[in-house]
Amino acid sequence: MRKVANEGTLDQTLQMLDQEVGPESNEHLEEARALAERFGLPFDPLEEFHVDAELFRTIPVEMMLHYQFLPQALEGEVLRIVMARPTDLIDLNEVEMVLARPLEVVVGPADRIADILEKSESTQRVLDEASEGFQIQLVQDSEDGEEVLSIDSITTDQSPIIRLVDTILFNAIQRRASDIHIETQEREVVVKYRIDGVLYQAMKAIDKRHHSTITSRIKVMSELDIAEKRIPQDGRFKVRFAGRTIDFRVSIMPTVHGEDAVIRILDKESANAEFKSLSLSVLGLEDDTRRQLRKFIHEPYGMVLVTGPTGSGKTTTLYACLSEIQSSEDKIVTIEDPVEYQLVGITQIPVNEKKGLTFSRGLRSILRHDPDKVMVGEIRDEDTAGIAVQAALTGHLVSTTVHANNVVDVIGRFLNMNVDLYNFVSCLNCVLAQRLVRKICPHCKRSGTVSDELLEDSGLEPDRYRDFVFYEGAGCIECNGTGFRGRLAIAELLNLSDNIRQLILDRRPAAEIKRAAKAEGMRFLRESALQKVFAGETTLRDINKVTFVE
Repeated sequence: MRKVANEGTLDQTLQMLDQEVGPESNEHLEEARALAERFGLPFDPLEEFHVDAELFRTIPVEMMLHYQFLPQALEGEVLRIVMARPTDLIDLNEVEMVLARPLEVVVGPADRIADILEKSESTQRVLDEASEGFQIQLVQDSEDGEEVLSIDSITTDQSPIIRLVDTILFNAIQRRASDIHIETQEREVVVKYRIDGVLYQAMKAIDKRHHSTITSRIKVMSELDIAEKRIPQDGRFKVRFAGRTIDFRVSIMPTVHGEDAVIRILDKESANAEFKSLSLSVLGLEDDTRRQLRKFIHEPYGMVLVTGPTGSGKTTTLYACLSEIQSSEDKIVTIEDPVEYQLVGITQIPVNEKKGLTFSRGLRSILRHDPDKVMVGEIRDEDTAGIAVQAALTGHLVSTTVHANNVVDVIGRFLNMNVDLYNFVSCLNCVLAQRLVRKICPHCKRSGTVSDELLEDSGLEPDRYRDFVFYEGAGCIECNGTGFRGRLAIAELLNLSDNIRQLILDRRPAAEIKRAAKAEGMRFLRESALQKVFAGETTLRDINKVTFVE
C-alpha cells in the first residue's frame, strides 16, 4: 500500500490530479509545490539532494530513466521516491510491481529530477553494467560515418563493446570531461576522465583480456589501422549528441603493457550559457588586467601574445578577445588546429597538415585576403613566427599563442626561432601569461581550516593567516563530489613600456626585467592566484599546483 500524507488512498488523489491539473508550465518548482500543497503530498525542492549510491544500485537504471523518478530513502520496507507529476497510475503500479515493495511518493520539480538523473549514480551504473560480460564482436561504423549517441542507444545496444565505448563517451560529456584516458596496466584497463584539469577514475577497472577489443573499437571509429600496434597513431571522429555535433581527437600510443588511448573532447557547440556570449568578463581575470588587455586588443596594429602550458585556456582567451573586437567594418581571419569554437562573422581556417595546409602556408594566404585582424592558433616554428611578426609590423593586429612558462620566457622562445629582436619588440603590444585554477563549487561552498604546514608551503606566514577564513567545497551532486565546478583564469600581463622595451633590446637578465615590470605595477601569476584564494574563489592546494611560491 502506498503511503500519503492525508486521508484516502494515493490512487484517489492521483485521479483528482489527472482531472484537475492542466498542462505543465515552465515553472517546474512552483507547479510541483502547488500540487503537493493542494493535495497534501510531501514536497521536496531537491535543492540539496544527496545521492544514496547503494540505494541507486538496487533499482534498474532503465526504469528510473523511463519513469523519471528518484529513489530518496528506504525506511523499512517502504521506498520513498520523488516524481514531478505522479499522475499515471499504470506507471506507478508497474514501478511498485517491479520493485516489489510499497512506495511513498514525494512531489519534486521535473527539471531537477531530470538533471539529477543525468548526473547521478544512474548513469554511473550504466558504466558499471556495461563493463560486465564482454564478447569479442565485429564492430562497424554507421553508413554516414558518424556515431549517433544517446542514453537510449546505450541501454538498448546489444553489442557489449559498442555499448561500453559509447557509454564512456556519453558519461564523459555529461560530466564535463575534457579528455578520456584509457590506460593499460599489467592485469587491467583503467578508464579516467579529466574534469577541470584533474584526472578521476571513471569506472571499475576492466579485465585486461578485453583491452584489444576496446582499442579496436576506438580505432575503427577514428579510421585508424587496427593491425598496427607498434607505432603511435592519431585520428578523429564525430558524434551527434543532444542535437549538437561533438568532435573527438584520438591518440593511440604503444606502452609496455599494450596500447593506451587518449581522447580529447572538443564540444564546439558547448551548451555552457556563459560562453554563448563569450567575452573577457567571463574568464575571471582581475578588473585591472581585463581593462589593460581590452586597451591592447583595440590597438590598430601590433601583436597580442598569450602564453602558458597546454590546457591553460590560451585559445579561449583569444576567442574572448575576438568576440569583443568583432565588427562589420573589420575583416577578421583565424587559422587554428583545430577550430574549437565557431564564431559568427569571423572567417576561420582549420590547419590540415596531411593536405599541406600548415600554419605558415595558411598565414601567407590569409595576408593576401586583406584582413584587418588575424588570429594564429599557435606559433610553433621559425617560418610562422617570422610571418606573424611581419604582419604585425605592416598594419595588422595579430593575436597568437606560444608555449612558455611566463611573460619573460616568451622573449627567449622567439629568439630561439631566429626572429629579429628589434622587429619583435617593436611589434609587441603586450604579453599575457595565464593558468587555470579550479573554482569552488557554489552549491557546496563552506568555510574550512588550513593547516600551518599548508600555509608555510604556500609562502604565507601562519601567525598572520591562521585565523583567516578560507573556503572549500564539501562535495555534492553538482560537482560529482569533487568540491569544484568549472575553472577560472589567473594571469600576469606585461605592458611593453619604453623602459621594458629598452631592457629587452639591451638583453638584460630576466630578473631585472621582472623588477622593472613590478615597479610599473605588474601583478605576477602567484599574486593573482592568492587574490582568488582570499576572495574565496579557489583553494591554496589548487593554486600550488599551477604556480610557484616566489
